[in-house]
Amino acid sequence: MGAAALPSNGEIATVTVATHPLVLGLQPAALVDHVAHVDWSLLDQIPGDRGGSMPVAIEELEHILKEVKAHKLASPEELSPMKTMAGGSVANTIRGLSAGFGVSCGIIGACGDDEQGKLFVSNMSFNGVNLSRLRMKQGHTAQCVCMVDELGNRTMRPCLSSAVKVQADELTKEDFKGSKWLVLRYAIFNLEVIQAAIRTAKQEGLFVSLDLASFEMVRNFRSPLLQLLESGDIDLCFANEDEAMELLRGEQATDPEAAAEFLAKHCNWAVVTLGAYGCIARHGKEIVRVPAIGEAKATDATGAGDLFAGGFLYGLIKGLSLEECCQVGACSGGSVIRSLGGEVTTENWQWMCKQMQIKDLPLPDIRN
Repeated sequence: MGAAALPSNGEIATVTVATHPLVLGLQPAALVDHVAHVDWSLLDQIPGDRGGSMPVAIEELEHILKEVKAHKLASPEELSPMKTMAGGSVANTIRGLSAGFGVSCGIIGACGDDEQGKLFVSNMSFNGVNLSRLRMKQGHTAQCVCMVDELGNRTMRPCLSSAVKVQADELTKEDFKGSKWLVLRYAIFNLEVIQAAIRTAKQEGLFVSLDLASFEMVRNFRSPLLQLLESGDIDLCFANEDEAMELLRGEQATDPEAAAEFLAKHCNWAVVTLGAYGCIARHGKEIVRVPAIGEAKATDATGAGDLFAGGFLYGLIKGLSLEECCQVGACSGGSVIRSLGGEVTTENWQWMCKQMQIKDLPLPDIRN
């Protein structure tokens, strides 16, 4: 109770918002990212693996934010040493598909009635995302500190425990009607709502895309993940190299090729991203390996996998070949790592289109 559907904020949207978006993202809890360059010495003081993602309590998040503000590395080209934006893997993918590729997108979830919630709404609606399925509830919006080191690698500390989120019993068939794709990220604390969303999406004839989230999530909750994959309801699966290795733990072969083969047994399309080394993808018996596009050194790897997923989905929607889908993904993923945070700048969307043009890939039809 107490949840109200948000207006689509048409007064600040820059593109027309479709009633039945082609792609829906399920992000049960809206999330705001605080992204900053930090010194390695700070990362050594923070509990948990460097480079990973580990949930923290609100007190710990506030402590880390304070520490980050003291340690942050201000780049000369950045006006502000810390960027705050709508975040979360699914939000990054959906925002990228809408703003960069002109694909009609919506998000299913909930945000709090706080400043962070307003920021999430403003950022997503400005990028043309349909928010009619985003419930506003009394309480806090989730937050995440993304700490980026000198090599562009990021360490995430999300605070989700006290945040409002959409529950499984709040989902309706209307949420999914008329859409073609549902984009999900694996998370054990969202398993019930993920399962409910997949059930309803399948009843409504949607394809389902799943991202494996983080190596910690795969390592600690491998069994329910395998059940999800073995259900046959996942059409497309994305894993990075670390997640792929965790998934195959105990198997004879744990290389990316073996992971792509394993995932392809359960999904129509399987993609293992390899950072600077590109990706491997499988569709049935077809297998392709595509190199990365852009600088070898990332300014910030935040959102690289999410934007790759958006580009790959755009390729599937356009009916491109498996190799071309990977190439669009590589262009899109390459665009976001050129600056701080999981949101692509206008200049970097232009860079992406130039790369797509060079590869003779169909350019997005954007009417801003």
